[in-house]
Amino acid sequence: MAQDPAGLLRLLWLVAHEHAVSRMDLARVLGLPQSTVSVRTQALISAGVLVESGEGSSAGGRRPKLLSVNAGFGHVWAADVGSRHVRIGALDIAGNLLHVAERPLDINREPAEVVAAFADTVREVAAEARCPGRQLGIGVAFPGPVDVGAGTITLPSRMPGWRGFAVRDALREHFDLPVTVDNDANLQALGESVAGPPGRTLLVVKAGTGIGSGLVVTGRLYRGRAGVAGDISHVRVPAAGDRPCTCGNRGCLETVASGAALVAQLREQGVDVNSTAQVMATAEDGHPDATTAVRRAGLQLGEVLATVVNFGNPDEVLLGGALSGSEAFVAAVRGALYERCLPLATRELRIDRVRFGPDAGLYGAGALVLDEVFDEAIRSKR
Repeated sequence: MAQDPAGLLRLLWLVAHEHAVSRMDLARVLGLPQSTVSVRTQALISAGVLVESGEGSSAGGRRPKLLSVNAGFGHVWAADVGSRHVRIGALDIAGNLLHVAERPLDINREPAEVVAAFADTVREVAAEARCPGRQLGIGVAFPGPVDVGAGTITLPSRMPGWRGFAVRDALREHFDLPVTVDNDANLQALGESVAGPPGRTLLVVKAGTGIGSGLVVTGRLYRGRAGVAGDISHVRVPAAGDRPCTCGNRGCLETVASGAALVAQLREQGVDVNSTAQVMATAEDGHPDATTAVRRAGLQLGEVLATVVNFGNPDEVLLGGALSGSEAFVAAVRGALYERCLPLATRELRIDRVRFGPDAGLYGAGALVLDEVFDEAIRSKR
């Protein structure tokens, strides 16, 4: 697989949205040598992904050949799996979202059974959507650590029975297509990196039932040696005391700042909630205990993120997941970062919600599988 899916998708996105319609335009916008851009575009033309469509006006010398995306090349499917639901989307080859659907899916069952139910759900959604062109592949985001090379789930704290499960191979038994898998926070970060300026460093946090984060360093997704870079959920924090965590340790951030932790805390206080969504709805209704709990979770997350921001000095900290829907939560994270980070680290730091909202993971999963599809198409033309 190529090493820069965001780079390929950004090139196609620029062409598709007419921000760059020639090789010279692409070199200027991407900040790359024209020779590098020419090699990439020629490979994509040979694979049938890009086409040359006439000539532009000359600024002196030969007229530039104009580029466009071959819309008939096909589309991919992307899925973001949660603990109780799955969000499914179709994307064209420029990474544009064509269709989105959400369906119930309980991952707390035997893995092969979940994969079979997932495959049936994707086929149902695909039949309803009737997207143009052929299906090219499927990319899936899972709420646990993933060994991307092996295609297996590794040491998941919230997916009982999934440890070591060869999920990519299991999916390939149901789909006669290229299949890619990765952690949901990683793919949310990858999705957010595609449409923005190149070369940025992003810290993207998914705060829902659990807490995860993905790191894009100067435009490239950083997974770390074992694929667990960004796993801040099991950082020990004083506020957690000696609370046991699903990972087997005690005092982890996840035990006090995740959606699951908030459900437990509020139920202890007599508040009738059973899910992160209900916590959010209760807080939005102005329930003082729920609002206080959500704000406290934001502060605790912000305290952990402050160390990461001071160390990594990112351009942006972006918050996703169900908890990011609360203004109190986002404001608490932002306040903790401004209070605890070095002034130089926050002077130009952007702290906000993810741009693509609940679809960020779909954009990332789509980018990952499109990279695989393009890589295969280019290899077949050599």
